[in-house]
Amino acid sequence: MATVDFDSSADPEMDLTSDEELEREAEGFKEQGNVYYVKKDYAEAFNFYTKAIDLCPKNASYYGNRAATFMMLSRYREALEDSQQAVRLDDTFVKGHMREGKCHLLLGNAMAASRCFQKVLELEPDNSQVQQELKNAESILEFERLAEISFEKRDFRMVVFCMDRALEPASACHRFKVLKAECLALLGRYPEAQSVASDILRMDSTNGDALYVRGLCLYYEDCIDKAVQFFIQALRMAPDHEKARLACRNAKALKAKKEEGNKAFKEGSFEEAYDLYSEALTIDPNNIKTNAKLYCNRATVGSKLNKLEQAIEDCTKAIKLDETYIKAYLRRAQCYMDTEQYEEAVRDYEKVYQTEKTKEHKNLLKNAQLELKKSKRKDYYKVLGVDKNATEDELKKAYRKRALMHHPDRHSGASAEMQKEEEKKFKEVGEAFTVLSDPKKKSRYDSGHDLEDDDMNMDFDANNIFKAFFGGPGGFSFEGNSSSGPGNFFFQFG
Repeated sequence: MATVDFDSSADPEMDLTSDEELEREAEGFKEQGNVYYVKKDYAEAFNFYTKAIDLCPKNASYYGNRAATFMMLSRYREALEDSQQAVRLDDTFVKGHMREGKCHLLLGNAMAASRCFQKVLELEPDNSQVQQELKNAESILEFERLAEISFEKRDFRMVVFCMDRALEPASACHRFKVLKAECLALLGRYPEAQSVASDILRMDSTNGDALYVRGLCLYYEDCIDKAVQFFIQALRMAPDHEKARLACRNAKALKAKKEEGNKAFKEGSFEEAYDLYSEALTIDPNNIKTNAKLYCNRATVGSKLNKLEQAIEDCTKAIKLDETYIKAYLRRAQCYMDTEQYEEAVRDYEKVYQTEKTKEHKNLLKNAQLELKKSKRKDYYKVLGVDKNATEDELKKAYRKRALMHHPDRHSGASAEMQKEEEKKFKEVGEAFTVLSDPKKKSRYDSGHDLEDDDMNMDFDANNIFKAFFGGPGGFSFEGNSSSGPGNFFFQFG
């Protein structure tokens, strides 16, 4: 059987020489790393510090140098690991403790940072730099505390303010950035929130909180299908993410209820659609954009059900949620037109036309302005008590009735003020009949023109019109003169 011979005469001096050579070589790598560090070529500095560590893995300063390089490359978690390794090897390594504390601070771990800075003060009580860093850690803790209280109060602007202040010394803290982004989304500042979340995901594509915020922005912008995809992805990365779970459930419920309402509306089941939109509005009060659409949809249904005042109120709620929602302005303007609130309609159509200068919007505005102008004139149809499609016979019948009702002789026993009022009404009845019984004048009146401005003869005598109807054979006749006094009249039947 073959035997294996072992050389048991190892030379201690040879091992010592070998260790010294390794240390010299490692020092050479460190010096080269220092040269590249001064030149700000941190990638090359990292390579040489790593070579030094590979040769002498128990040298604390090498880890400290590489930690400094990681920090310059904004790789703070790796810098933290090297700093921690450095102080494990040498608990008196001040720069190691300082860098560990700084990494904790940049990553938002203020309590851990404070412990590191306190260790530095034990080793160097007069270190002014670390005293300032301790103050930064204390300010972060205070802003965290205030942000937590503000979030519970739904004061999201204050939370954003606190996170901005905290991120000044803790610029690499994803937790602070995500909280800021979430509050920006809750404030409706979606592009800003998306930007913050996207920055985080570029550095860490598995960050469940950032995925949740991206989904939240899409959800609040009424892109519900895409939002659900992000919520599901967030839950894959963090199965216990309760906010993502709740948002996903709300998104699905809101979409389903809204689609049910749309289906009922298309089928003409307006009462059912109204109720479904109302139920959808209770699902998530924070979803501003979707709720604005739901209010506008309910307003459309309300107008179909002749609930015009309710429809106006729903449009107003939609506009309050989204001041740029053109469809809500148009719907409310139409409801104002239907309820003859023309000034309000003009105001809404002006808002729409200022935003979207289309031919259609211009015509809607002109029509509302015309109706407003017409509403400020005497309403001859109302004076006679007829509708706009009254026939010639209906106009005559209405005139006879109103003329007899307001003739001054009918009110001879009334007060002077009442007599004056009735005389005015009597003249208006004659004026109304004069215009509406003349096809040309009626057409001009209906189109909103001022008849007096159109050189149309508007001179008439109310008494002459009255006599034309009631005087002579076959009609009623008032006879009287200035000496006989008002009230002396008789009916003559033919």
